[in-house]
Amino acid sequence: MKRLVIKVGTAVLTQGEELAFQRMKNLVKLISTLKNEKNIDVILVSSGAVGAGYTSLKLDKTILANKQTLAAIGQPKLMRTYQEMFEEYDITVAQMLFIADDFDSRKRSKNAKNVMEILLENKVLPIINENDVIATEELIGDNDQLAAFITHYFKADMLAILTDIDGYYNKNPREFSDANLQKIVSEISEEELNKKPSANSQFATGGIVTKLKAADFLMQKNIPMYLSSGFDLTNAYDFLVNNNHNSGTIFKK
Repeated sequence: MKRLVIKVGTAVLTQGEELAFQRMKNLVKLISTLKNEKNIDVILVSSGAVGAGYTSLKLDKTILANKQTLAAIGQPKLMRTYQEMFEEYDITVAQMLFIADDFDSRKRSKNAKNVMEILLENKVLPIINENDVIATEELIGDNDQLAAFITHYFKADMLAILTDIDGYYNKNPREFSDANLQKIVSEISEEELNKKPSANSQFATGGIVTKLKAADFLMQKNIPMYLSSGFDLTNAYDFLVNNNHNSGTIFKK
């Protein structure tokens, strides 16, 4: 694997009304291992701007304008935190913000690709988020599908989504004790894809449905996706660093 997109969600990056600094440090260490020891080009798609903004200003995020305001406050705070953490591993970071229209514009997508290649050639870590300040729910709407677009457009070999569950189960593991983890999934039913998204974090917008949609998008393009826990990175290390698929779910045709 030469190029990997890692997407980490709000549920992992925030704890209560604060940034989850220890989980962020663990993520940073994983990425540094992939870059410095395995020589893999990593692109990080990171949520968390709204949650980071809320630590400074308590606004009702159910109101779109408030949510966008929180994102404007939180995005530099999130990036500053990443910058400080990655500096310990001599990794330079760069910020890239997108909305759905950017992928429909040939000129803008070409410019983004040019910048991306220069960043990766120079071992810089691109950190991507949706441009929440100008985006609306009618556009991309969640970072799971944004990460899938990024994986495809920037020609990555795989997308790894690190979230608040350790893989894809045959039924909801929070409700059913007999739920079984599916290690390999090659097809996703229309019924699963059309379910209403639901998120556990008060600042999150996704849920398992948006992850399935991301996986389906990539499987149609013969690009695999890995889903695992962002709380405990043991399985992510096993798979992404050591190539041992002990747990987590791989979606592939």
